Amino acid sequence: MPGDALAGAAAVGRRPGRGTVLAIGASLCMYEAGMALNDWADRDEDAVDRPHRPIPSGRISPAAALGAAGALTAAGLALAARAGRPALTVATGLAATVWAYDLHLKHTKAGPAAMAAARSLDLLLGATAAATGTARGTGAGASGGGGRPDNVAGSKATAGAIRTAGPAAAILPPPARGGLTGALPALPAALVLGAHTYGVTAVSRHETQGGSTGTPLAVLATTTALAAAVLGERWGRWGRSGQGPVGLTTTSPAFAGAAPHPEARLTRALDSGAGPGRALPLEGLPGWAAALGAAPQSGGGLPGQSAAPGAASRPEGTLGSGLPGWAPAGPGAGPGPVARVESLLGRTAADPTRLLTLALTGAYLRTAGPPLLHAALNPSPPLTQRAVGGGIRAMIPLQAALAARAGSPVTGLAVMGLVPLARSLARKVSLT
Repeated sequence: MPGDALAGAAAVGRRPGRGTVLAIGASLCMYEAGMALNDWADRDEDAVDRPHRPIPSGRISPAAALGAAGALTAAGLALAARAGRPALTVATGLAATVWAYDLHLKHTKAGPAAMAAARSLDLLLGATAAATGTARGTGAGASGGGGRPDNVAGSKATAGAIRTAGPAAAILPPPARGGLTGALPALPAALVLGAHTYGVTAVSRHETQGGSTGTPLAVLATTTALAAAVLGERWGRWGRSGQGPVGLTTTSPAFAGAAPHPEARLTRALDSGAGPGRALPLEGLPGWAAALGAAPQSGGGLPGQSAAPGAASRPEGTLGSGLPGWAPAGPGAGPGPVARVESLLGRTAADPTRLLTLALTGAYLRTAGPPLLHAALNPSPPLTQRAVGGGIRAMIPLQAALAARAGSPVTGLAVMGLVPLARSLARKVSLT
């Protein structure tokens, strides 16, 4: 689906390009192949429960549906191959998951997990294609945005490495440049989208018979938790919202006019941020002070770094000691929960991208939540089918929110522009 590829590109900090277009084409082919294969695999069941489907109604023959599924799968793999070998690897896993789901896993307990894996792989396909395309554009041997091959830098162990500036210079390992490794920052977004898909698939297993109250309620709780995760401050290890490589914030002066590739941004940040009496751009990361030969300061983690307003250093051995900006526990020890919430709201109001992410996440909740609640209150087949349809439509605002959260508001708005098209297709093709 286009939204998956666009969200994947945004998650790895890339603008949509040739690789994204190829990923969108491959994704659409895989999606249509899954639709055709699903109709072929469920032709006997649909003859009883859904006689209006293409094969039971006689509009399409079983052989034609199976042949279309094979041809579309081949076309999708061919498009992914044009985006690079890493993208083809992900697309192969996606195709295998789609066929395994339709032919066997759909009617087993592993069905929802298989469908969730397919959706996650689809987003990772877009991320991998975008990262691979950018790496090709800069050259595999480029270091820090330069164009020299790795062997110019010296030994193989330090080929492409980055040297920090200042008296405490150190050699850092070269950042990942593309391919499968370059798609790792998109993993949290892929997991969020996969978790949503898991819930929608779990509800869809009751759409013909109804009768399940617990499943819609559980999926409603999951939907709320996913929205909270999108609006959260941090993704964790693989991806950090609003941050560049290794903890460099996008508000840092070193980010001004940054080059589009992580290694170039990191080199510029290290060259501009390190020096006597100045804060290193890697502050706050455990172990970096020792690695760079810098002594921690009383107020923060590295020379020149100051603690947060109203914060003091913690005694050694206490929870949070050594982490920059932590205030000591106890009465009068800095801002409390209310102050932190007010600070968060203030930053949200002052940041248009954060506001957009909030609005898109609200649209996600508004689209998926009410149908799930109605299905929980009255688990009839029509209301359960509406809940499934609402979950499918909620994919678009969720993809848009993930793109905006990754710092790509224009991509997020472009994904939301797919809503009218999705509504038009929904009138012609059954969502369930």
